[in-house]
Amino acid sequence: MTRTNPYAMGLDKNAANFVALSPLSFLERSAHVYPDRVALIYGAVRRNWADTYSRCRRLASALAARGIGPGDTVAVMLPNTPAMFEAHFGVPMSGAVLNTLNTRLDAPAIAFMLQHGEAKVLLTDREFAGVVSQALSTMGAHRPLVIEVEDALAPPGARLGEIDYESFLAAGDPDFAWQLPADEWDAIALNYTSGTTGNPKGVVTHHRGAYLNAASNVIAWNLPDQVVYLWTLPMFHCNGWCFPWALALAGATSVCLRRVDPALIYPLIREHRVTHMCGAPIVYSMMISAPAELRAGIDHVVQGLVAGAAPPAAVIEGCEGAGIEITHVYGLTEVYGPSAICARQPSWQGLPAEERARLNGRQGVSYPLQQAVTVLDAQTLIQVPADGETIGEIFFRGNAVMKGYLKNPSATEEAFAGGWFHTGDLGVLHPDGYVKIKDRSKDVIISGGENISSIEVEDALHHHPAVLSAAVVAQPDTKWGEVPCAFVELKAGRAVSEAELVEFCRPLLARFKVPRRIVFGELPKTSTGKVQKFLLRDRVHSASAID
Repeated sequence: MTRTNPYAMGLDKNAANFVALSPLSFLERSAHVYPDRVALIYGAVRRNWADTYSRCRRLASALAARGIGPGDTVAVMLPNTPAMFEAHFGVPMSGAVLNTLNTRLDAPAIAFMLQHGEAKVLLTDREFAGVVSQALSTMGAHRPLVIEVEDALAPPGARLGEIDYESFLAAGDPDFAWQLPADEWDAIALNYTSGTTGNPKGVVTHHRGAYLNAASNVIAWNLPDQVVYLWTLPMFHCNGWCFPWALALAGATSVCLRRVDPALIYPLIREHRVTHMCGAPIVYSMMISAPAELRAGIDHVVQGLVAGAAPPAAVIEGCEGAGIEITHVYGLTEVYGPSAICARQPSWQGLPAEERARLNGRQGVSYPLQQAVTVLDAQTLIQVPADGETIGEIFFRGNAVMKGYLKNPSATEEAFAGGWFHTGDLGVLHPDGYVKIKDRSKDVIISGGENISSIEVEDALHHHPAVLSAAVVAQPDTKWGEVPCAFVELKAGRAVSEAELVEFCRPLLARFKVPRRIVFGELPKTSTGKVQKFLLRDRVHSASAID
C-alpha cells in the first residue's frame, strides 16, 4: 500500500512563506533600520542609507522610463565611486542586468563586451574617455545610451555622455515601486573573465547566489556592527566580491577610493577608523612597503581579506607588523568571487610566523553558504586522498555558482560536467580538509588579482613578422604575484630585441598584459609540435608563485 506523505499535502509555497532571495532586500532593510547611519563616504560627500536607497530607486525609475527592464544589460565603466555602488542596486531594481567593466582593459576588449552583452546603457567616467571612445566608435547603430558620471575628483578627460548622471537621477522617482525578481534564479550581473581564450566569456550570476554569497561574506568574516569598509578592491571585479550587497546587509559604511595608493589609504584609515578592506596581495605589499610615518596615529587593527595568488609569508608577516590581520580567501568569477576561506584555527595562533603564513596561505574550506569545495580526480570525479600530496582538480558545488556563460552553451556544459563546477585549478587536499592550489590546468596568469589569458598575449607576439612561435607562462613577481613571461622562437634570419618586441605589444594589449620578460630560443615541443609549457614553467619556477 502506497503511503501518502502528509508533509506534501496543503503545505504549498505562497506569498506569505516564500519570497525570492535577492540582495536588493538588504538595501531596503538598512534604509529602514539605519536610515541616518552613514552609508557612503567619498571626498566631501556623505550619504546615509535612506539617501542611498532613494538614489538607487531614482536610478531604477529613470532606467525603466527609458524602457530598460528584464533581459536588458546596463554596463558601467567606473572606479570605486558612489555611482558604482549605487549601480549595484539601482540597475537590478529596474529588472536589468549589471555589467561591470574592467577599467584596465583595452578598447577592443571593451567593445567586445558591450556588443556581446548587448548593453543598452553605459555609465562612464571621464578618466576612461579615451578607451571608451575608441570602443564606442566601432559599435555603429548598436551604441548604447551613454551617461556621464561627473566627478570633481576625476582627472581631466573628454565628456562622452549624452546626459549626466545627476540629471538622469533627478528625472527618476525616489519612491519608485521596484519589485524583487519574479524568480530568484533571474540574472543579476554579467561579468567577463578571460579564461583561456582570447575572447572573454560572460559569466552570468543570479539573485539567489548574490544574496547567499553576500551573506557568506558577513558570516565568514564575522562582520560586527559599525563596520567601516575601505574600497581598495575594484567593484568591477566579481561585483566587488559581492561586498556592495554584503555591506548593505551589515548596514556598514563604505569609504570609496578612486585609486589604490598608500598615501591615500592610510589617511582614510586614520580619519574614518576603517575596520575592513579587501584586495590582491599587491595591495598589501604596497601598504607594508610604504613609509612608516604614513601609519602614524593608527592605533587599531584592520581586518583584510586577500585573494589571488597566495600571499608570500613576508606579506602576511609584514601585515601583522602594520596592524593588518589577513584572512585568505579563494574563488573565481564563476563562484561570485570568494567562495572558499582559509578559516583560521585557534591552535595556529601560537605557531611561529612562518608556519602560520604557510597555513594561512592555503585556499581553505567552503564559504558558509557554499555547499562544497574539494579536490577530485578530474576523470572519475572521486575525491583524492586527503594526504596533501595527491594532485587533482579543484571543484565547487552549491548555490553560489554561476548560471553559466552568456551565449556559450558548450562552455557552460563543459564547466558543469559531472555535476560540479570545474575550476581548472590543480590542487591537493590536506588531512584537515583544507584545499591548496599546486598548479593550474588553465594557462591563466593572475597578476595583481587580474586574469591574463596567455593565448591573448601569444597572439599579440605572433603578429610580429620576426616571430615564429611564442609561449607565455606565469613568472613569479614579488610585487604583482605573477607577471607574463614570453618564450619566443624567431624565424630563421630574422632578429628583434626584447625591448622592440615589448614596444610592439603595447598598442595590442592592456598595459598589465604586456610581457615583463622575453626569452629567445627554440621552444621545447612534443613530436606532434605542441609546445611543452610545463618545461617553460619549470624554467621560471612558475609554481612558486602559487605554491
